[in-house]
Amino acid sequence: MFLAVLCCLLWSFPISSGHFPRACASSENLLAKECCPPWKGDGSPCGRLSGRGSCQDVHLSNAPSGPQFPFRGVDDREAWPTVFYNRTCQCSGNFSGFNCGNCKFGFGGPNCTEKRFLVRRNIHDLSAPEKDRFLAYLTLAKHTISPDYVIPIGTSDQMKNGSMPMFADINIYDLFVWMHYYVSRDTLLGRSEVWTDIDFAHEAPGFLPWHRLFLLLWEQEIQELTGDENFAVPYWDWRDAESCDICTDEYMGGPHPAIPNLLSPASFFSSWQIICSRLEEYNSHQVLCDGTPEGPLLRNPGNHDKAKTPRLPSSADVEFCLSLTQYESDSMDRAANLSFRNTLEGFASPLTGIADASQSSMHNALHIYMNGTMSQVQGSANDPIFLLHHAFVDSIFEQWLRRHHPLQEVYPEANAPIGHNREAYMVPFIPLYRNGDFFTSSKDLGYDYSYLQESDPGFFQNYVEPYLEQASRIWPWLLGAALVGALLTAALCGIVGRLLCSHKRKQLPEERQPLLPEKDDCHSLLYQSRL
Repeated sequence: MFLAVLCCLLWSFPISSGHFPRACASSENLLAKECCPPWKGDGSPCGRLSGRGSCQDVHLSNAPSGPQFPFRGVDDREAWPTVFYNRTCQCSGNFSGFNCGNCKFGFGGPNCTEKRFLVRRNIHDLSAPEKDRFLAYLTLAKHTISPDYVIPIGTSDQMKNGSMPMFADINIYDLFVWMHYYVSRDTLLGRSEVWTDIDFAHEAPGFLPWHRLFLLLWEQEIQELTGDENFAVPYWDWRDAESCDICTDEYMGGPHPAIPNLLSPASFFSSWQIICSRLEEYNSHQVLCDGTPEGPLLRNPGNHDKAKTPRLPSSADVEFCLSLTQYESDSMDRAANLSFRNTLEGFASPLTGIADASQSSMHNALHIYMNGTMSQVQGSANDPIFLLHHAFVDSIFEQWLRRHHPLQEVYPEANAPIGHNREAYMVPFIPLYRNGDFFTSSKDLGYDYSYLQESDPGFFQNYVEPYLEQASRIWPWLLGAALVGALLTAALCGIVGRLLCSHKRKQLPEERQPLLPEKDDCHSLLYQSRL
């Protein structure tokens, strides 16, 4: 069944999106520093003739960054994307994409007017055909070259500021692996051969918004690649897990029976080649990862350094994270205390919220537990478990947003590490997205999680308690008003009833007056008058 689905999918016609648009990778575009490709619907840049968007200057935020990266002009990711482009498509309404040819998240249809809503489900809740379809989609993405996007294999200096373009083709799955590598790679400080560890997607406020966007774009790629507009990435609920219950051949690949660290030959993931995992080699040669295959996918779950990561996260750990009221605090990096972001990312204790460099917990714990490709930050997205893991991390982020209802201003506007301020554009995405755009409920972006739909732990607290509290303040007044109303109603009913009773007696001949006592007859009339 799986092979049949895969063979059918390989005949599809893919459309891709992700990093450097192929249409903007020419010398002409790089020298002009402009990425405003035509929309094929009307042939005009950014679909201008159809009102989809227009080519505009990139306006960067002037908010200062934190002191963690005190250098300027040494990294292509600074002031993204202006080292490459300072004019891009700015889309109108519900339109999006590098040429405004797509729809914003949560919308679809020819004119992007149809509301779309997806539900991400636990991978264990998928039926066998649904699970096989997901695995087939992964394989298809791994074997399909992106028609719309390429990756740079040189820095802007090596490209001589655009006069010598250096780009390469890449398959759709590895395109996202490369993006995760590029955003988290080290920075070369000039020609000093000194590298500094600066990350534009981790260890700071942008960690959760960046990975939220990463998953949304990956989900969108699969929808376009397969024509399955209802596809939603599944999640793996790892709370209280004693082992990796998705590390089986039925799901994401079991262990090799004879060779440690390799996957079972019965899993098609055993044939996958990884990219972008040799960080020291790239640093020493002062080159970027070019997407060249580097070897098989490695995984050995549970055989990690237990002194640093003694266990997988528990339900209590997650609940403690959710109880933290501050999204970010202190230096807004891996040393932040009582920070929801830093605790969920795994640099602070899920028991106290205090930063602890000797331990790795929560999100980090899962990466380390896998003890292989997924344990290296720059190459971790090579392992497809990465997607399931980060989907669940995103669901915890979503729970926190629903529980605390923060305003967007809660996300730091200034003094966060470079690339992490609220209005900073997220590296390395084109079209452009700001960190603050994804500090909002998933419902605003067109998706939800099945277990959050089934049971919202904050529903009573967030929606019922406030009304009960308001009612408790005014209950004496309500009780008094109800008592007065009841007395007025009783008096009015008495008057109406007696009038009806008197009127009826006047109408009846004397010989037909009721035999029942007058009191009972009037009571009967009063009852009828209330119906």
